[in-house]
Amino acid sequence: MADGSASRIGIDTTKAPEPPISDRPVDPSRYWDRDFWRAEWDKIWTKTWQIAGLNAQLQNKGDFITMDFGPEVILCVRGDDDKIRAFYNVCQHRGMLMKAEEQGNADRLVCPYHGWIYDLQGVLKSVPDLPDFTRGNPCGKKNLIEIPCESWAGFVWFNMDPNCDPLRTALAPHAEQIDAYPMEEMVRTHWITIEGDFNWKLVQDNFNESYHVNFVHPHGKFAYEPSYRYSQFDLYETGHCRMLMPGSQPSMLVRGSDDQVLTAMGETLKFWELDPEDFRGRTHEMRAAVAVQKRKLGAAKGFDFSRYDDNMLTDHWHYTFFPNLSFSLKSDGNIWLRVRPHPKDPEKCIFDMWFMTLF
Repeated sequence: MADGSASRIGIDTTKAPEPPISDRPVDPSRYWDRDFWRAEWDKIWTKTWQIAGLNAQLQNKGDFITMDFGPEVILCVRGDDDKIRAFYNVCQHRGMLMKAEEQGNADRLVCPYHGWIYDLQGVLKSVPDLPDFTRGNPCGKKNLIEIPCESWAGFVWFNMDPNCDPLRTALAPHAEQIDAYPMEEMVRTHWITIEGDFNWKLVQDNFNESYHVNFVHPHGKFAYEPSYRYSQFDLYETGHCRMLMPGSQPSMLVRGSDDQVLTAMGETLKFWELDPEDFRGRTHEMRAAVAVQKRKLGAAKGFDFSRYDDNMLTDHWHYTFFPNLSFSLKSDGNIWLRVRPHPKDPEKCIFDMWFMTLF
């Protein structure tokens, strides 16, 4: 179900209170211990909201998507009543996968093993050889197991906990903040999935800090601000985090590197009809100039920036949702990053990277 909230303008950038910092070391066994890995499944993965796919994949009645998550496979389908539902992708007879494809369309859900037929609402409607079922008719009783499912920001979300909080409550305060971006209009243009030979938490360790940026992305400092001294880092009680990094200008720590800055920012400046050479010797003035040009030329270039404040026009804002999802938001898109638990090995994970573009 869509959240139905009004679109806000701009984002509340109020600094969150600094959390208490522990000097207790992290036990490294958390990255390989199987008992800890199993506890994570029970206490984290089956209790948190996760993204199954895009609303755009479920536009018509009967459209479905499937998604592997740990040892489970989730099936989401748009029903005859236009509601999107999520189910465990398992026939209730002998545990056969209902749908093996990643996406498709069907007028009903038919088990490929014994032909049990469910409607698009997951209700069992027909079984072969019904008189042979000595314990009674299973139709209407052995239905697909439905789990909570909601839509927000153009994504279909599911939760394996039947008693979970509503999606927007669980994602607070990020959901309200990100409403200012036209997320539902962004199109997934590129995506990749890899199996990593490392525990999933190593990915989250990386995306919750900028300590690595100057070394892994050495040219980044010429186009945005990775330094914690001049950025804002927030950690909320929900476990969600954000990094607010000024963009469209070099780091405040960069001095005397005009050639590198103008090379890094040249394409952006030219697109917004600014001459890079005009900023030689004053590269830290680019951010304000780019914001003015985006406000002036955005509509003519096909962008709707009406929900943006000036910071959103230029800055790199990185939102992390506990436990495993990050949105790296720019004015014209979202680098979408997710790590999933491996179904069999705590020293492996599944990593997804999507590029979402606002056309």
